[in-house]
Amino acid sequence: MKLWSKYHIPTSVEEALALLASYQGQARLVAGGTDLLIEMQQASHVLTTLIDVTKIPELRVQELDGDSLILGAGVTHSQIVQNSVLQTRATCLVESCGVVGGPQVRNVATIGGNVAHALPAADGTISLITLGAQAEVASSNGRRWYDLPDLFLGAGKSLVDSTRQMITRFRVPLSRHREASAFERIMRPQGVALPVLGCAARVRLDDQGRFEEVSLCLAPVAPTPIRAEAVEKWLVGRPAQEASILEGARLARQTLHPRTSKYRATAAYREEMIELLTRRSLSAALERAEGSVL
Repeated sequence: MKLWSKYHIPTSVEEALALLASYQGQARLVAGGTDLLIEMQQASHVLTTLIDVTKIPELRVQELDGDSLILGAGVTHSQIVQNSVLQTRATCLVESCGVVGGPQVRNVATIGGNVAHALPAADGTISLITLGAQAEVASSNGRRWYDLPDLFLGAGKSLVDSTRQMITRFRVPLSRHREASAFERIMRPQGVALPVLGCAARVRLDDQGRFEEVSLCLAPVAPTPIRAEAVEKWLVGRPAQEASILEGARLARQTLHPRTSKYRATAAYREEMIELLTRRSLSAALERAEGSVL
């Protein structure tokens, strides 16, 4: 069965947006296509046109901007894993992108697609939220930066209108002195790339060896990726020690309540994994922060 009848390859964001508008909802942007093409095969999307954005240079940029890295929405997961700056200063993003699918998927799947599909279990998204990343969204009315959580309206529901808007870039804050991050995930063992739970943590330590700042994101726990705010607030100001982390992990289990999923695991099992992954990710981030020499 023919999935589309027209295929365009624009070379600028403006051209891509103009093409989107011209098809009045019957066209979609495509880069890696690892989610969209499956949806089209399953007939959940009926489209006439695909607009291939892989030839737009702006979407492939990776450049430093002060203490942040500007990451084009078309950068692949493999390219993120290979980026030496991200390896040392946004480690959780490298770790989360490194477990997405297999090598063939990571070579084509883009970080923009990971966010645009608004799935609560998206590994790259979990880490971007933990790092405090922002996304630039372009439309015919111009461009605007959003805090990443603001783009998520529900499971698979995005603030970005795929018929007239596109994510162009991310601004990813990089770790500084005595600051680091980590990502942990557990998934089903049957060979299907379906995460049971993912957890990204970022910590910053003060000169007295206390947690100065903590960011913790877990998913899928709710219809959108969520920050464990109760844990973050509890840890700030406490000694950066294993005892604090153990108590914070218990608090995460007590305050986050995933539902039972026939595709993932029972609620009881996932609650146990919340405690385990919170402890593991915070411990790894703490160890890296203590060894940070930036």
